[in-house]
Amino acid sequence: MVKRRRGARSARTRSRHRPFEDLVSAALDTIPMPFADALNEVAIIIADEPSADQRSENEIPDGDTLYGLYEGVPRTEWGADQAPIPNRITLFRLPLEEDFADPDDLADEVWVTVVHELAHHLGIDDERLHELGVD
Repeated sequence: MVKRRRGARSARTRSRHRPFEDLVSAALDTIPMPFADALNEVAIIIADEPSADQRSENEIPDGDTLYGLYEGVPRTEWGADQAPIPNRITLFRLPLEEDFADPDDLADEVWVTVVHELAHHLGIDDERLHELGVD
């Protein structure tokens, strides 16, 4: 789960006037193997904002929001007797566009959010992501 934060990063891709969906596609295209294979196990969803249920379930206070959210069972918790449930990564367009008005900064933050949420699917927690600088 990526919570709202302020700031800019150097851009990994140039994004002048690109639709949000193109930024997401470009971010997904940069995921290296073998991690890119994990993308076959999750649905990538773009929503305007988190739903009331997503905000409640993740204890997001009023005034805060999310850039992205992983919902599902991380690979590290899969079991042979478990019934599979859909795994999904949702990217929230409006908070990202609001906090990153510069197209290059937006492209970079979309990339960070995609990588962050995919890492959750792979079983990497927020503490380790912070150590790796992907938070």
